[in-house]
Amino acid sequence: MDIGVEPDQTHGPWRRWALAAPFVLALLWVLPGLASDRPELGRDYLVTGVPALDPAPVRRCDPAVLAGLGERVEVPPPPGGWSGAPQAVDVFNVFAGEVMVSHGEREVCGHMHDARTRDSRFRAGVGMVVVPVAGDLEPIRVAWATPLKSRWIPTVRIGAPSPVQQIDTARLLVRTACVAVAIVLAFTALMGFLSARDGLFLGYALLCLLAVVWQAIVSGLSGYPEPWLPVGGEASRWLVALSCMGLSALLYVMWLLVGAAGRGRACRQCLLRTVGGCWLLGIVLAAGLPMPALGAFAEAVDAIFAAGCVAVFALGLYAAWRRRGDALAGIAAILPFLVMVLLDLADSRLLIEYRVEAIQLSITWFLTVSAYALNLRLGRLRRQRDEMQLLADTDALTGLANRRAGLVRLERHFRSAAVRGGMLSVAFLDIDLFKRINDVHGHHAGDRVLVAVAQTLAAAIRDAADVVRMGGEEFLVMLPGVSGDSAWQRMETVRTQVARVAAGLGIPGLTVTASIGIASQHPQDHDASMLLRRADEAMYRAKRNGRNRVVAAETPVAGSGG
Repeated sequence: MDIGVEPDQTHGPWRRWALAAPFVLALLWVLPGLASDRPELGRDYLVTGVPALDPAPVRRCDPAVLAGLGERVEVPPPPGGWSGAPQAVDVFNVFAGEVMVSHGEREVCGHMHDARTRDSRFRAGVGMVVVPVAGDLEPIRVAWATPLKSRWIPTVRIGAPSPVQQIDTARLLVRTACVAVAIVLAFTALMGFLSARDGLFLGYALLCLLAVVWQAIVSGLSGYPEPWLPVGGEASRWLVALSCMGLSALLYVMWLLVGAAGRGRACRQCLLRTVGGCWLLGIVLAAGLPMPALGAFAEAVDAIFAAGCVAVFALGLYAAWRRRGDALAGIAAILPFLVMVLLDLADSRLLIEYRVEAIQLSITWFLTVSAYALNLRLGRLRRQRDEMQLLADTDALTGLANRRAGLVRLERHFRSAAVRGGMLSVAFLDIDLFKRINDVHGHHAGDRVLVAVAQTLAAAIRDAADVVRMGGEEFLVMLPGVSGDSAWQRMETVRTQVARVAAGLGIPGLTVTASIGIASQHPQDHDASMLLRRADEAMYRAKRNGRNRVVAAETPVAGSGG
């Protein structure tokens, strides 16, 4: 997936509140319930719920419902008539409208987008359990509304109640799990957006939320356990609108996954506008087209999506052939949809029976692979951020911390020593007559001197991060936990090591010495800048006293400084 521009890494306090707010709200919502639902003292059980007042939700079909059911089928009894054993009939893959199941005088209707109208023993379809009299020859009748798409036909399963209900429950588990995965991925993407401030994570979270609503309409979960989406009798229009929106978004993300986003920002913006146009077109046409035309539009959307999958898959294969490793994720994400296209063209019985589950599992696989690609992107963004932070905090010539990073570290050492009562000494080092070195031996030689002195300081100090190039030929050495006398001895050793630098460079006539000022933290030092200023003053006294020496700062007088 294309990296794009490095996002803003600014961390503000609003983000901490954004992370904490959901948990605070959840706690405020849960605590009253925990307080009010406590069982009585002395009981070792809990009774919940209220007595039922309404009859069972299974309902008979009124004439208006029956008139709208254009497709009918009769399930005949086996030769010799029904055995007298209970028969479970489950009708699923009905995406819109009512379903009628009847035998003899018993007749029920149910709606996939309102679980309150269905037999509670069937959760992924509309079903009924009947007990025909032994030898009865009357068939079981099933009717449903004419499907929106010619290939999206319902499936009727009949058999003993236990296995039919178990399969029905398994379908519900798959459908619910796919929706749950999309919700979790959306939440994870939101956390990624708060962490990386990358708009791609927010777009992925919106795609996951769209997939949640889309799957809820396809699977009938929009009405389970009771309607939570205003689908009503417009399930077909919802399905077409969401399919147009979802499939166009999937094609765009597929295009990103195969690495095609790197071909140009203009192309990406053009495709984004196309996706937005598809969303608008889908909503408008789904709301306004008559049902026959709506079905033709839905078939066209499926055909365009199938062609788009083939095209992006070919693009991914080409990218993989060109050794673009990131295209493999896109190829993997597209494969389930291509398999569905092939099975649909072959009129696969397996796909017809498990179409809803196939659609949801394909979407879930796609979202999971996309999340994997996003995690890779997040890792790259973090590495880029770390590299940029390192560049911002490092002196390019010597590899030491620069002035900005050094002052931050000094302030941290100062606060730590002040809070814990520890010791802190600092040394300010200046290479003597460095301008003369540049004038006589050239700037290249001066750079070599700076690098050699930096290496000498870093090797002499326990933590090289405590050595800072302050600018020009000036260096700062921080000695946390070191008293003034010990600091003087250490820096005297460093001074002699610096004086030997010239011999190692092999430049005739070169002499390198350093003047060093030392200061130790004192209660009169109100901040790190005062400590640093005293070390700087001591360094200038070393210069005035003849250079190539270590001078300790004077102890501050109470009330002095400011």
